[in-house]
Amino acid sequence: MVTVAAWIVGIFALAAAMLWTAIRINGPAVLDAVDRIAAPRASADLVETARFGADPAQKLRVYRQAGAPAGLPVFVFAHGGAWAHGDPDDYGFVARNIAPEGYLVVLIGYRMNGPGRYPAMLQDTAAALAWVRANAARLGGDPDRLLLAGHSAGAYNVVQTVLEPRWLAEAGVPQRAIRGVVGLAGPYDFFPYTTERSQAAFGSVGAGAESQPVNHARADAPPMLLVHGEADTVVRPRNTRALAGALAAAGAPVETLFLPGKDHNAPLLALAHPFRRDSRVFDRVDAFLARTAQVSVPVQGARP
Repeated sequence: MVTVAAWIVGIFALAAAMLWTAIRINGPAVLDAVDRIAAPRASADLVETARFGADPAQKLRVYRQAGAPAGLPVFVFAHGGAWAHGDPDDYGFVARNIAPEGYLVVLIGYRMNGPGRYPAMLQDTAAALAWVRANAARLGGDPDRLLLAGHSAGAYNVVQTVLEPRWLAEAGVPQRAIRGVVGLAGPYDFFPYTTERSQAAFGSVGAGAESQPVNHARADAPPMLLVHGEADTVVRPRNTRALAGALAAAGAPVETLFLPGKDHNAPLLALAHPFRRDSRVFDRVDAFLARTAQVSVPVQGARP
């Protein structure tokens, strides 16, 4: 005879399975909705939306916690999606969790598919940073304390844009303004191109080894924290090992966090409720940001 307790356990197991399936189908949007429900309270306000180009994907969203002081360091996040899909509108959970730690948060988009072929995603990342630099002070941020982050393709975008000096230089963004970079499950060493998506975004325009972050490691790179799930089969963790090794060999400051048994999306999920219960990723990212941005007093005391 099935007990009431067994029924309850079964219901929760089914709900968890359904949630996981929904996340896999339309991950960021579902995760954003779940975070809104699971978070203890609303923690960031959308204060501005803007475009930095004519393409609909060239847009950004700016979040700030109510009552935050001026001069906040600016956390800029680029979404993933294999350079083919994704929308900053679906990543509000990143802002709601990061802003209370003492940051102005900017979620950036970039051209994808045909219009977004290499090097468009890098030009767009640099252009978005130029917009941030020009508008940060007006919105309460410090234009000389930019912290970049991205997941998957977005991690590639921010890392390559920072490591290969031409992109920031062409956009008029000084290297000194980039205080730190966080890469979550990023592809940094994937030439020659073997997947359909990488061939469409890079191989179709004849990009070679110059497109790879691992080939641009340099001693004066900003500090980087690279996070990867050991069970990631979408972007193999060897990408993070290769880049971390190249940066360390060049004398650049780099940290890594590998998550045993975790998949491609685990580092991103860890930035949202209720997945923040496993605090390994969030606490490590938070400590890295505070150290590199030199944040001395958080906007609010204890984190939820």
